[in-house]
Amino acid sequence: MAGAEEMNKYRSPLVSRYASKEMSYNFSDKKKFTTWRKLWIFLAKAEKALGLPITDAQIAEMESHAEDIDFAMAAEEERKLRHDVMAHVHTFAHCCPTAAPIIHLGATSCYVGDNTDLIALRDGFNILLPKLARVIDRLANFAEEYADLPTLGFTHFQPAQLTTVGKRACLWLQDLVMDVRNLERARDDLRFRGVKGTTGTQASFLQLFQGDHDKVEELDKMVTEMAGFKKAYLVTGQTYSRKVDIDCLSTLASLGASVHKICTDIRLLANLKEIEEPFEKEQIGSSAMPYKRNPMRAERCCSLARHLIALMADPLQTASVQWLERTLDDSANRRISLPESFLTADIILSTLQNITEGLVVYPKVIERHIRHELPFMATENIIMAIVKAGGNRQECHEKIRVLSQEAAAVVKQEGGDNDLLGRIQRDPYFAPILGQLDALLDPKTFIGRAPQQVKTFLAEEVRPLLEPYKANMDVKVELVL
Repeated sequence: MAGAEEMNKYRSPLVSRYASKEMSYNFSDKKKFTTWRKLWIFLAKAEKALGLPITDAQIAEMESHAEDIDFAMAAEEERKLRHDVMAHVHTFAHCCPTAAPIIHLGATSCYVGDNTDLIALRDGFNILLPKLARVIDRLANFAEEYADLPTLGFTHFQPAQLTTVGKRACLWLQDLVMDVRNLERARDDLRFRGVKGTTGTQASFLQLFQGDHDKVEELDKMVTEMAGFKKAYLVTGQTYSRKVDIDCLSTLASLGASVHKICTDIRLLANLKEIEEPFEKEQIGSSAMPYKRNPMRAERCCSLARHLIALMADPLQTASVQWLERTLDDSANRRISLPESFLTADIILSTLQNITEGLVVYPKVIERHIRHELPFMATENIIMAIVKAGGNRQECHEKIRVLSQEAAAVVKQEGGDNDLLGRIQRDPYFAPILGQLDALLDPKTFIGRAPQQVKTFLAEEVRPLLEPYKANMDVKVELVL
């Protein structure tokens, strides 16, 4: 619980209200500045290994203070120096007097700043991907369970040809499968900035190693590997290209679009009372209307998805205005847009997992809606049956047209039920096929290959995609709010 003093300050609801502990930590000051210290240790180790006069004692001293950051001292130093990296260099040097002369040796601020951002982006994707995989797993189970259950399809949100509840879920799944591939690609395409110096030329390191290009290249490689990356960008300015941020955040914005579509569909189906998200025993839907069961989780996902999509504008504009080797007008923007994108995606996936684990289907309501619309949809089948029984196609078409309009008038003008089937049964013209009507109106004859499509799609595209994430499949989420 936040203290009384904290209640006097604005707190981002992304962290205070919604986000997971692991994603909140990923963008925390604690992780950021301990990563800076680790990067300084990596640099010192590599420089020592390549012949610079750095001692084991200096490195051991740095390692012993990698975690114990005096944040108050760092804040005071930054207040005086107006430079966050040098504030932390001084703070680290204060507790490492022996190592002080070699901390940050040859590096520029972006050595710690940009490389730490790249680590946070990589780790952020690694937090999101298992969560997305769990959503897909739950939704795949749902699709499999309801692969054969006929339901009205909708185009333009008007009743259309039947599909199945499971097939509709596969439309959602297809988008999320694309999102997994996009997130994996964005993560795997990330490289390390490495040790590049002030404008990316590595001039300071070339001077340290007295013109030995091989040692500078080896230094870059060693630090990159220590940080857990396979490759570093071969060319950078002072920063890594801000197009990298576009690549990362565009995949998250795309995920936001997928989730918004899925949760909008769930909200529409909840209005029809065909499907509902989980509703807790003591949950209140409305302060004024106690009977209400609002789809608040799906609404939350839509709300946050819009924010996630909107954040995409930030890296696009930032990358476009980076002058020459670098300008600092990227910094404040990125402090907001990068963490908020990952935090928002994290919240959305946790909430969507909760929804997909508890979706409630009402088959009787779905059946009633089908019965209401199916007589109109079955008219083509009835015409074909009459023709097979020796009737005239045009004559039958006219008969059904007249009866359909009469039935539609009862529905629209009188508020009655669709009585087209009764009208057909009472008309002597249709006597030759009355015995076939039940078969002609069986909903399962209107769903085409939907069940087979579900089975094939899950087997070939969904289940194999989840294999790398099997160890994380049983993790449950509990929404606090």
